[in-house]
Amino acid sequence: MAENVKYTEDSIKSLDWREHIRLRPGMYIGKLGDGSAQDDGIYVLVKEVLDNSIDEHMMGYGRTIDVKISEHKVEVRDYGRGIPLGKVIDCVSKINTGGKYDSGAFQKSVGLNGVGTKAVNALSDYFKVQAFRDGETKIAEFEKGVLKEDRPIDKTSDRNGTKVIFTPDASIFKNYHFIPEYLENQIWNYAYLNAGLTINYNGKKYFSDKGLYDLLSNKVEEESIRYPIIHLKGNDIELAITHSNQYGEEYYSFVNGQYTTQGGTHLAAFREAIVKTIREFFKKDYDASDIRQSIVASIAVRVQEPVFESQTKTKLGSHSVGPDGPTLRTFVNDFVKTELDNYLHKNPAVADALLKRILQSERERKEISGIKKLANERAKKANLHNKKLRDCRVHYDDNKANEEVKNNTMLFITEGDSASGSITKSRDVQTQAVFSLRGKPLNCFGMTKKVVYENEEFNLLQHALNIEDGIDGLRYRKIVIATDADVDGMHIRLLIMTYFLQFFPDLVKNGHLFILETPLFRVRNKKETIYCYTDEERQRAIHKLGNKPEITRFKGLGEISPEEFGGFIGDDIRLEPIILNKETKISELLTFYMGKNTPNRQNFIIDNLKVEKDLALEDPKSEEPEEEAA
Repeated sequence: MAENVKYTEDSIKSLDWREHIRLRPGMYIGKLGDGSAQDDGIYVLVKEVLDNSIDEHMMGYGRTIDVKISEHKVEVRDYGRGIPLGKVIDCVSKINTGGKYDSGAFQKSVGLNGVGTKAVNALSDYFKVQAFRDGETKIAEFEKGVLKEDRPIDKTSDRNGTKVIFTPDASIFKNYHFIPEYLENQIWNYAYLNAGLTINYNGKKYFSDKGLYDLLSNKVEEESIRYPIIHLKGNDIELAITHSNQYGEEYYSFVNGQYTTQGGTHLAAFREAIVKTIREFFKKDYDASDIRQSIVASIAVRVQEPVFESQTKTKLGSHSVGPDGPTLRTFVNDFVKTELDNYLHKNPAVADALLKRILQSERERKEISGIKKLANERAKKANLHNKKLRDCRVHYDDNKANEEVKNNTMLFITEGDSASGSITKSRDVQTQAVFSLRGKPLNCFGMTKKVVYENEEFNLLQHALNIEDGIDGLRYRKIVIATDADVDGMHIRLLIMTYFLQFFPDLVKNGHLFILETPLFRVRNKKETIYCYTDEERQRAIHKLGNKPEITRFKGLGEISPEEFGGFIGDDIRLEPIILNKETKISELLTFYMGKNTPNRQNFIIDNLKVEKDLALEDPKSEEPEEEAA
């Protein structure tokens, strides 16, 4: 077969910048997605434009940024210096063109590769850039990266700055939608990291006085904090630290204003420095896991010419703070050692509360050590990969794997043989794994982590995810709860959510937990089949197909054939993210879902069941095609 393939001069292709970005978008913005995950491509596009405005503010130009985002349109207006008018088109359409190569103009910028806005331009149906500079303005408009309108320089009375308007290309970002909570979180991070900056987003003002202190105050429940937030600032470094009553470690790390969701060298240095400093302060060699258990912390550093491990800049690879500076490890360690040690000496009450939290973690660890060993042995004997888990070939923690493929990895958590069987037969074995539950999981509300090791289902699930010692080794980017859309399915869904919120809240807060949406109806005639996720979609499908189409209502995942399931978990998969906004209190959430407020919870389940509401609206005989069409 290979011998018949001709390799000639005609086989060699040269793509221009626009063609290459559109052909390989994952190289520039990571995974595409539909907006259901916080790191999907449409949010990266917003970030790339906002980063330029933030860099202007960092250089001392502009204290306000106006942002408007509707269902499909993004508009960003800053009040910086404005792009030099003669270079407006080049800056958004020529790779390796920009002011950030001039180290004098942008010392500690987020983006240094000259790709950002070019990728936004190439991946947008419509892209407009307008520069305002010293009483003059220049406008250029593009479609999918192709220049359509090059307007001459004109006079203006507007303030200096730059305005960018774009709509993501629907042919690349299929079925995309912006989730307001993700955008709001993105905007808040910019505010926290740039004290004095005001961002007006869709009519609401975002502003922070205390930087990372404010970030932590909004991320952790006040009643859960074990001691007042420690807030430390120095040249090019800022920290905020506390411990809470929740399990796990929770970090928010930033480099030059960029939220590094996957951490990197700066976060690794911080985690190491915390342990070293606390050991030296208390003059005792505490276990590192006991010191960091239940920590909630944030670190922001600014370095010259940062090196990231991917174009989307989610993980820092730099080992030094600049060409002539110390290593990041030394820089962070020296700061933490000096400033945190001084703080603890000056605040003995805080030091005492911190010590109590460490000793509590130590007791809990020793209490479950024996159970943990037995549980690990049981997990091995259970032959996890054959009985409970149908694994995939690529994993999220595989540093050698392609970034875009890694970001598409997911684990479906199912209940029952029929549902797991359908998904297993139709899944993409490269990136999709299936974990099959046996019946309803235990209600673990209010229990300690000891139950995770005592309960076989929970123990095997945490091993499948590889989160026993934290989410650093998480094997799948998305954990997808796939249960039936009936009362039992909703109850199982809540039990699984309780497990993660109770014992692995950082996994939920980092946007890894989702609900699989499956169609409620299939509407078809001899020529076309339409799957409908709501009653409104069903009505539209009936109107479109006409002539009394055949209608099937799916009451459970097991009723959907593997062939059909392949379409629901492929490119057009619909996932509903579990989002914890800054007003969400996990303790109150768990009490509502799994506490003793049974009537309220029952009402919640019924109110949120699409199938039950649809059934209640229809005649019991309406499954017949003739009845439906009528």
